[in-house]
Amino acid sequence: MRKSTSCTNKPRRWRLSARIEQWLPFLWRLNKLIQLAGIALTVCLVAMAGFLLYLRAQSLPAANISQTSQMFDLQGHVIDTFHTGENRRSVPLANISPNLVQATLAVEDRRFREHSGFDMKGMARAAFVNLESLSKKQGASTLTQQLARNLYLTHERTWTRKLKEAMYTIQLEMTYSKDEILEMYLNQIYYGHGAYGIESAAQLYFGKSAEDLTLAESTMLAGIPKGPKYYSPYMNMKNAKDRQKMILQTMADQSLITQAEADATYDELLSLRTLGEGSQEGFAPYFRDYIRLIAVDKLGIDEQLLTEGGIRIYTTLDSSMQQAAEAAVAEGMPESSEMQAALVAIDPRSGYVKAMVGGRNYKANQYNRVFAKTRQPGSSFKPILYLTALQEGGMTPVSQFKSEPTTFTYDEGRQTYEPSNYNDKYAHEFIDMRRAIASSDNIYAVNTVMAVGPEKVINMARRLGIDSPMKPVPSLALGTFPVSPFEMASAFGTLAFGGKRVEPTAILRIEDRRGDVIYEAKPQETQVVEPAHAYVLTSLMESVFEAGGTGYRVSAMLKRPVAGKTGTTSSDAWLVGYTPELATAVWVGYDKGRSITPAEAHRAAPIFATFTEKALEAVPPKIFPMPEGVVSVYIDPASGLLASAACKDKRLETFVAGTEPALPCGGHSEGTAGSSNGADLQELEDMHEEKHRSWWSHLKRWWGE
Repeated sequence: MRKSTSCTNKPRRWRLSARIEQWLPFLWRLNKLIQLAGIALTVCLVAMAGFLLYLRAQSLPAANISQTSQMFDLQGHVIDTFHTGENRRSVPLANISPNLVQATLAVEDRRFREHSGFDMKGMARAAFVNLESLSKKQGASTLTQQLARNLYLTHERTWTRKLKEAMYTIQLEMTYSKDEILEMYLNQIYYGHGAYGIESAAQLYFGKSAEDLTLAESTMLAGIPKGPKYYSPYMNMKNAKDRQKMILQTMADQSLITQAEADATYDELLSLRTLGEGSQEGFAPYFRDYIRLIAVDKLGIDEQLLTEGGIRIYTTLDSSMQQAAEAAVAEGMPESSEMQAALVAIDPRSGYVKAMVGGRNYKANQYNRVFAKTRQPGSSFKPILYLTALQEGGMTPVSQFKSEPTTFTYDEGRQTYEPSNYNDKYAHEFIDMRRAIASSDNIYAVNTVMAVGPEKVINMARRLGIDSPMKPVPSLALGTFPVSPFEMASAFGTLAFGGKRVEPTAILRIEDRRGDVIYEAKPQETQVVEPAHAYVLTSLMESVFEAGGTGYRVSAMLKRPVAGKTGTTSSDAWLVGYTPELATAVWVGYDKGRSITPAEAHRAAPIFATFTEKALEAVPPKIFPMPEGVVSVYIDPASGLLASAACKDKRLETFVAGTEPALPCGGHSEGTAGSSNGADLQELEDMHEEKHRSWWSHLKRWWGE
C-alpha cells in the first residue's frame, strides 16, 4: 500500500512543478513588459513635463487685435470712431455685466472654471451625440480654445491648425488666470454688424455700456456669437428669441436664475436701437476731418494707431453749438442754390473750437472752406486796420476824414489808387471812425491805412494770428488779400478777450487704450493788444448792428451785445463778429469765384445772427467788460470835440484815457468835461487837410520816425 501511495504522489508534484516552469517565461515577459511600460510611462511623463515647460517658456504669438479709436466732444459724447472694419472697444471684466458673463458661460463653456483648457466631459458628450446622429451637431470647444483660434489662427479645418490650437490653448491657461482669459474672450468675440467685443455690441444693439446690460439684453447678446448672421435680432428675430430662450433655460437648469426669472425675462420687450442709430456719420464731418489732420500731421499720431490702437481723442467741439451751426447754414442757404458757406466758432477765453461747418454737403464735397485761404475778407478786415490806427497810429474814434471820391497816390507818386464806396454812396462830409466802421466807408479806410502805414497793419494781423500773404499797398485796407475764416475768427476772438490771444485748440487730450495720456493741450495766453484799445474798437464795432450800420438788418435777431463787421467783395460775403463768449466767422460765396448778387451778399449776416443766438441761448447776455484806462465822454459828432450846450447833437463816445478831446465844440469850455489842450477849430481844419495829403508823404514821415 505504501509503495502504491508513494508512486502515485510523485507524478503530481512533478506535474505542478512542470506547470510552474511552463508559466515562468510568460511571467518573465510580463514583468519585462511592466517594466517597459513603467519606463515608457515615465518617459511620457518626463516628455510631457518637458513639453509643458517648453510651452511655458515660449511666448505666445503677437495677437494683432485692432481696437476702435474714438473721438469725443466737449461733453464726453462719442462723435466719431476710427477703425478698419472692426469696431472694438476693450473694457475690464469688472465693467461687464455679471448677467452677460453668466449667460456666456452657461451657453458656451459651463465648466470653464473647472477645466484646464479642454473639457473632457464635454468632448465625450459631443462625440456621443455626433456618433448617435452620424453628424457633427455638437462641438466641444472651450472658451480658451475659441480664444486661441480667434487670436492666433485662421478657421481652416486642418490637423496642423488643430495642433497649434491645442498648444496655444495650453499656453493661454498657463499664462493667464481664468478671469483674464474670460476678459480677453468677451472683448474679442464677434457679435455681428461690425461689432467686436461686448462693449461695442452693447452700444450697437442697446446704446449702453456693457456694465449696464440687463438679463434680457445679456441673454440676447450671448446667443449671437454662435452665428452672428443667423442669430442677430436685426437679421432674424425669431432665431434670436429662440436662442435667448434656450440660454435662459440653461441658466435656470444650472440654478443661476429661477425658472420664473427665465420665463419673465423671455417675455420682456427689448428696446433695440435702429441699426446705425447713434452713429455720427453725418455729424460735424468737417471738424472730424480736421481733428484727424491735426492728430496725424501736427501731433505725429501714427495712422495705424489712430485706426487700430483704441485711442481716445477728446475734442473741444460743443455738440449743441455744432447742431446750431449746421442748422443755421442749412436754413440760411436756399436748397436750389449752388452757393457754399463756411462757419467756425471759437471761444475767445480758451481758444476752444466749438463749432465748424466747412460746406453745405460733405458727401458731395469734402473741401473744408473754413481753412480756405482763397477768399478775400473785404471790409471784415477793416477792424484790424482800425485797431492798428488806435494803438499805433495816434488816431481816436473821433478822427475824421472826408467821405468823397478820392484818388490816392503812392510809391513816390508813381502809382494811384481810386477806391469807391459800395454803390458809390458817399457822405460828402467829414466822418469819424465810428461812422466809418458802421457804414463800411472805403475812403475812410484807405485814408487810415495811408496815415498809419500798411506795414504796421500787416504786423498787427500777424500778432492776431493771421499768417496769410499780404502786401503793403493801399488796397490792404479793403481786405483784398485772401484770409481764411478760421484766421478771422481767431483774430476777432483776441478782440473779444481784451487783447489776449489764445492759440485755437481743437484737441484737449489723447489717451491710449489703457487710459494713459499721450498728449494734452496746454493753451497759452499772450497779451498782444492793449486791453483799452481792444475795448474801444469793440465799442466801435457794436455800431455795425445799430441804425445806419451794415448789420442793422439782423439787429432784431440779436438779443445780446455783439460786435462785428460785414465784408463784401464781388464774389464773397462775410460777417465776422463776437460776444464775450464766442467769436464767429461766416462766409458765403461760390467755390469757382462766381460773382454774387446783392441779395446773395446778405445771406452771411442772418446765418451769423441765427447761430449766435441759438448757440448762446442758455447763456445770459453779457456786456463787454471795460478794462482800466478807458473813459467815456459826450462829444459833438460833427466836430469830434467835447459836447457843450452850444452843440446840436451829443454822443457818448469811448476813448483810451488821455486820448479823449479836451476842447469843447464852439471853442468854449463851460459846461464840458475836460479842459482845453490848446487846439482850436482852425487846427482841426488843418488836420483834415494834412490827412488828405499823398500817402507817400505819410509813409516817408512814418519811416522817419
